Amino acid sequence: MHRMLGSIGAAAAIALCACSQKEAAKADSAPVAQTGAAAASKASYDPVTHVAVVHTKDFAFDAPDSVNAGWTTFHLMNDGPGIHHLQLVRIDSGKTTADVVTAMDAVLARKGPPPAWLTLVAGPNAPNPGAESDAIVNLEPGNYALICLVDIPSHVAHFDKGMVRALKVTAATATPAAEPTADVTIALADYKFDATGPLTTAGMHTFKVTNAGPQPHEIEILRYAPGKTMKDVGDFMTAAMGPNPPAGPPPADLIGGVSAGLPKQVSYFTANLTPGKYVMLCFISDMKDGKPHVEHGMVREFEVK
Repeated sequence: MHRMLGSIGAAAAIALCACSQKEAAKADSAPVAQTGAAAASKASYDPVTHVAVVHTKDFAFDAPDSVNAGWTTFHLMNDGPGIHHLQLVRIDSGKTTADVVTAMDAVLARKGPPPAWLTLVAGPNAPNPGAESDAIVNLEPGNYALICLVDIPSHVAHFDKGMVRALKVTAATATPAAEPTADVTIALADYKFDATGPLTTAGMHTFKVTNAGPQPHEIEILRYAPGKTMKDVGDFMTAAMGPNPPAGPPPADLIGGVSAGLPKQVSYFTANLTPGKYVMLCFISDMKDGKPHVEHGMVREFEVK
């Protein structure tokens, strides 16, 4: 399931929701529908607030064609019915989104690391269907693509089903956005989350995410259902990857976070934490042994009161 880049926290944790509904499983395994008139776009970009609104569905991004360089908020709204996230990649050397698909297929097949012309940039990680998440990233001018690496439950990456979209980042023409001010900092490293700030306090928080490397890392935050634990999550995910997805509600909700970012990258996300028990996970596959980082102990549980 986690080939090379490991999809996202979603790609395994995604099973928590996507595989709990047979309808979602059917939707994910079906071919992309191309019939009927195109729906009116709900995407938007405000060059004053520097907020880009992106909608996801099975299997497409509804997103702006361009944004200005600098600190940009990507507000992801998952219209469902499956689970999706937004992974940004910068494309250099005149390559195209078609080249991105070919390159990522090779990466996921463990034929090598991403090529030098493709740079991972964090974006908003997966929320539940019908929910929202965001990420704030500092973009340089250039050509980018939005892709979804989730492969649940059919084991076909969503970008191979059409979830790839070009994005142009142009030189800023308005006053650039200031770097966000965070109240919680999460430092990522091999293989741990170091948190400082009021992580256990209920309310809206702005998280600053730094990656000390040496490998790419992500954050996917899950909120346990009452009485559930990480063992329940693991058991559910194992069953969800089998031929008969488990019925009933999943043992956790997907809150969001940030998708894969390279060492030394800085990104931000916001989340409204309500009282309960949570866990943050990294499912990126290790460059040495191919195991997802969660198996190397990159798990941190916390309780919000």
